[in-house]
Amino acid sequence: MAETVNIKRLAQELNISIATVSKALNDSYEISLKTKNRVWTLAKELNYTPNPAASNLRSHKTKTVAVVIPCVANNFFSLSIKGIEEIARQYGYHVLIYQTHENIEAEVAFTNSLLSGRVDGILTSVSSSEYNSEYYTNLVKKIPLVFFDRVYENLDAVKVTTDDYEIAFEATVHLIECGCTKIAYLYGLENLPAGKARFAGYADALKAHQLEVSEQLVVKYSDDEETNLQQIKTLLQVHQPDALFSSIEEFIIPAYCACKELCLQIPSAVKILSFSNLSTAPLLNPSLTTITQPAFEIGREAAKCLFKILHNKQLDDEQNIVLKSMLIKRDSTAC
Repeated sequence: MAETVNIKRLAQELNISIATVSKALNDSYEISLKTKNRVWTLAKELNYTPNPAASNLRSHKTKTVAVVIPCVANNFFSLSIKGIEEIARQYGYHVLIYQTHENIEAEVAFTNSLLSGRVDGILTSVSSSEYNSEYYTNLVKKIPLVFFDRVYENLDAVKVTTDDYEIAFEATVHLIECGCTKIAYLYGLENLPAGKARFAGYADALKAHQLEVSEQLVVKYSDDEETNLQQIKTLLQVHQPDALFSSIEEFIIPAYCACKELCLQIPSAVKILSFSNLSTAPLLNPSLTTITQPAFEIGREAAKCLFKILHNKQLDDEQNIVLKSMLIKRDSTAC
């Protein structure tokens, strides 16, 4: 029967301590890269397989992190999860996923349940239904926590976001350069910094081009898709904007349906542009101009930050990581 390859065997072969081998296998910052490479090489040669149960008991770690998000079905979050999982696998961690469905009470219940030692850390994108910074001010003191995309400001925590203001400004200028002078705004995430930044970018771009920012041209998101459809139809019928700028992808289908029902041609009668990571955006008729966020990279960066915290590695002084989104011009805003 073949001898079991364990940490003790690796330590004997390399003539180093068991503690050093253990730290090297866990990519500890205390161990030099040269020693880590020696340990990793031998572990591979001898087909070493860690015993997660024993390791977890020794370290008091669960080797599990939680991801708390509004909705898995959203394209942005599904891509973010892929990025998180890629990094988690590199560290030998499992990922638990919790959906809040934009319900702040469910969000609090999930995160509270995780404080009992079920996970080593949390990655979260908060619900848009309510601003609940007081709760998170206390939470960040109790467990390693990294925010991504939807964050709370003024917290002592790592936040990974995108350039919402700048890209919204750029997108609005694109519509203006295409001849639009009456640009309506479909407003989502209004309780969160991301939503406010997007609206500010839109409003400031209008002002910079001497165009009016009108409340009559703003439609606020409803959880009910039929309500969103009716609001957009009323907007198009009564105020007759020549462009719709959507801050979230949940407005896309209602916007297209409203134009179809009112026999308004896109883009000749009304142009449409939206924040969206929809893979089907190029297939819509006409293809949709999008502000596409680097969702996969956001997930990766957020996970990297969390694992640095979990392994006591030095984080950069800058706790607010901002990645750039991309304006992808398609037929729905053709000039």
